[in-house]
Amino acid sequence: MNGLFRVYVRCSGLGFGFLDGKVGSFFTFRGCGSGSGSSVIISIDGSAKLGRISNKRSMQKIIVDREYKSENVMAKIGKIVLDSGWLAARSTEVQLTGTQLTTTHPPSGPTSPWMEADVPGTVLGTLVKNKVVPDPFYGLENETIIDIADSGREYYTFWFFTTFERKLSGNQHLVLNFRAINYSAEVYLNGHQKVLPKGMFRRHSLDVTDILNPEGQNLLAVLVHPPDHPGKIPPGGAGRHYYVRDRNTGIWDEVSIYVTGPVKIIDPHLVSTFFDGYKRVYLHATTELENKGAWVAECNLNIQVSLELEGSICLVEHLQTQHVSIPAGKSVQYTFPELFFYKPNLWWPNGMGKQSMYNVIITVDVGEYGESDSWSHLFGFRKIESYIDSRTGGRLFKVNGQPIFIRGGNWILSDGLLRLSKKRYRTDIKFHADMNFNMIRCWGGGLAERPEFYHYCDIYGLLVWQEFWITGDVDGRGVPVSNPDGPLDHDLFLLCARDTVKLLRNHPSLALWVGGNEQVPPPDINDALKNDLKLHPFFVISEETGKSMEDLSLQSVDPSQYLDGTRVYIQGSMWDGFANGKGDFTDGPYEIQDPESFFRDDFYKYGFNPEVGSVGMPVAATIRATMPPEGWQIPFFRKLPNGYAQLANYIQYRALVEGYTSHMWGKHTGFLIWKTQNPWTGLRGQFYDHLLDQTAGFYGCRCAAEPIHVQLNLATYFIEVVNTQSAELSDVAIEASVWDLSGTCPYYKVFDKLSVPPKKIVSIGEMNYPKSKKPKPLYFLLLKLYNMSDYSIISRNFYWLHLPGGDYKLLEAYRKRKVPLKITSRTFIKGSTYEMEMHVKNTSKKPDSKCFTYKNNFITRLGDDDFDMASLEPVNIGTKEKDEVGLFQRICRHFSRETDGLRVAEINGTEEGVAFFLHFSVHASKTEHKEGEDTRILPVHYSDNYFSLVPGEVMPIKISFEVPPGVTPRITLHGWNYHGGHAVF
Repeated sequence: MNGLFRVYVRCSGLGFGFLDGKVGSFFTFRGCGSGSGSSVIISIDGSAKLGRISNKRSMQKIIVDREYKSENVMAKIGKIVLDSGWLAARSTEVQLTGTQLTTTHPPSGPTSPWMEADVPGTVLGTLVKNKVVPDPFYGLENETIIDIADSGREYYTFWFFTTFERKLSGNQHLVLNFRAINYSAEVYLNGHQKVLPKGMFRRHSLDVTDILNPEGQNLLAVLVHPPDHPGKIPPGGAGRHYYVRDRNTGIWDEVSIYVTGPVKIIDPHLVSTFFDGYKRVYLHATTELENKGAWVAECNLNIQVSLELEGSICLVEHLQTQHVSIPAGKSVQYTFPELFFYKPNLWWPNGMGKQSMYNVIITVDVGEYGESDSWSHLFGFRKIESYIDSRTGGRLFKVNGQPIFIRGGNWILSDGLLRLSKKRYRTDIKFHADMNFNMIRCWGGGLAERPEFYHYCDIYGLLVWQEFWITGDVDGRGVPVSNPDGPLDHDLFLLCARDTVKLLRNHPSLALWVGGNEQVPPPDINDALKNDLKLHPFFVISEETGKSMEDLSLQSVDPSQYLDGTRVYIQGSMWDGFANGKGDFTDGPYEIQDPESFFRDDFYKYGFNPEVGSVGMPVAATIRATMPPEGWQIPFFRKLPNGYAQLANYIQYRALVEGYTSHMWGKHTGFLIWKTQNPWTGLRGQFYDHLLDQTAGFYGCRCAAEPIHVQLNLATYFIEVVNTQSAELSDVAIEASVWDLSGTCPYYKVFDKLSVPPKKIVSIGEMNYPKSKKPKPLYFLLLKLYNMSDYSIISRNFYWLHLPGGDYKLLEAYRKRKVPLKITSRTFIKGSTYEMEMHVKNTSKKPDSKCFTYKNNFITRLGDDDFDMASLEPVNIGTKEKDEVGLFQRICRHFSRETDGLRVAEINGTEEGVAFFLHFSVHASKTEHKEGEDTRILPVHYSDNYFSLVPGEVMPIKISFEVPPGVTPRITLHGWNYHGGHAVF
């Protein structure tokens, strides 16, 4: 925490207290009554200095001098994560006790039986890392790894060992934290034993002050035991090869040491309440305070709320100090007086607005000791409401008073071996935001997701449906038959559930709790969860009116004193507004459908579908990279060339999203696709694969789920405009053009002077081309929704269609059509990060003079600029807004970096026509390339991919990625009628 400062501030209208921040920054205070030239006391290490206040635009600023940078009493308070230097060994191969390992006989390094370990991680993850077992996600190698049911629990019982140094001063305490282990453990530190009780989803906090070695290395060994009842793999059951052989045994989440003074801050709870149309807002905060000292602690408890505006400028909204006395050895719960905000920036889901986040810092200072502990969290002001919609019977969600049509997906977990990281979480969640989704369901067969997952959901605006751990393995089904009464230990389940709520409840993205997947918890657990998670009166919604009972709120207990109190608890995924609402198996279907089926009134009759799926085949390069050559050939009845799977992906998922959206509010309130990704290598049910390469279905969803979208209803052949936003869309037009396989345009029509009300879908007019004389059996349709004032594109949608009763066979011959392309690129490089903008032009024909949209000058959508937001760390941070500016302006602002200038590549061709189904890929340049070697650089973020261009049309594509050290990237362009890949960079 070096480089931090503390400033004592007192000014009318704001309050008084200690302000925490980084040296060299300056703070703007809202509502401070002091005038220009007033003094502010800067208190550092007990000394008093004078800061300076300047008055500008009726706001006060405190400038912190850099000369105080090295003086910092807070440097030793806080967390150090222990995520490196770990060793592991199978317990049966270590002939030493925990006491011996942490005193006289510590392991000297990764020599047998010890090996380098991944912590956080699992036993199997460590074995894979050290090549003791094969990669279970390659081919069917998982079948070769012994399962715990056959090996016995001892086989996957492992020691984990590391060392750390930490020197304490008087009255300081050191806590050893395990954010989660699976399933139980014995901890040894410097020869002393402590036991971690059972439970995969609970935190453990051990005060190790008295057993610390203050002058040197501390030796830490952890013996981790697998679950008591690991179960058996069903013989011949579906998905047998997906079972994780060690049942995820290990220290699978963060381990840290944490230094505090005599008083510790525990699990603060932040809640916001709203009045007068979201103009008058209150922040409520309650925290537990534990006094570890032997005397009464006289404390100053401080709360600071600030908003980072730009660069190092912070707007301090509130600064308040309260006095608290805590008896020796006791804990107290303290509730701050509510903090008032006038029109704060609100947090909105993806596609509805900005994800504004305030940094809330709570510190406690104890008598002469000084700062004892500090806690911070990014907090978003938002109100989520949910009730059963009387018109559709589906569960309807509102955020900040605005209804939101839910379009999202089911999430299993990031990685089946729990190799979880901030970097991968960022990619995972950004991918979901890139698809224009607004909700992720954390399925009950997966995890209570980690704070890092929720951090990026906060940043990217993904609402989260968090399910507890009730699914098909605890309801009497399966072979062997599972326990029909749910989890074996109901009290432990509830302890884990309550601890999970405390861990996650301050995240604005968390939208609801759900008891289980396709079933409800046993009655005692369900009743306890209903009681524990009951809503505060302010957040109760009348099912008849859909309105909250705000008038009751001020008469009740402060909402931050509830365990949660702000989000609904639904007992199961097919109850109370989901599927048929009664728990019957009425989700799905999961198979490939005729695209027009999704639009029909009889496709799905319930209001909210929690699971609907389709194909989701990975790209061919991933199939080759994740299985041996004998598995590369898909057993077709009739051999088809490459590319058809991705065509099906795009058509299926675009039609699914557009079909459900065409019934927005009239029939449906939302849907969740089963599923968005796999935690292992799989052949279906994903928008991006385990190697992080996107399928065409990813971009079909990205197109279809745009907040403002033009689409063709495949059942009625009427053109529709979807407006999911809260403002009316006016002065817009739609350009509809049909193109045949020879590159001519037999149909062109403009629908102009259009307006679309907010939160509505409007049918604009019928597509008459198929009814015209001599329609072509296969044709392309291009729809563009644009602003009439400047021809800027709001939405673009490209279809390939055939006449009723026809097929796509003519596309096969179209592969031979050679259509010329020109690709202009500009590249910016900063370290290992590449940001590129490509302009791809179909040069087979000049654009028609009556067409003013051929350049595809897209409007800059909110959220396009996310570099600063995505690079934030989850703790002790501010946040930056996503500015609506052009790509090159953003690049210049964010990076001072090298540029290669402008490059031009051309793909020769002599025929007119549509450049069909183009997609970029990024590879490592290699002089020698082995057959079957995967040279892709992943992940890559594309603004669009699998796109098509009509003659004369230009498409801007933005690409960003990181390259490994020493690697030069090569970008290739593939397409339906562009074979083998053309190098364009």
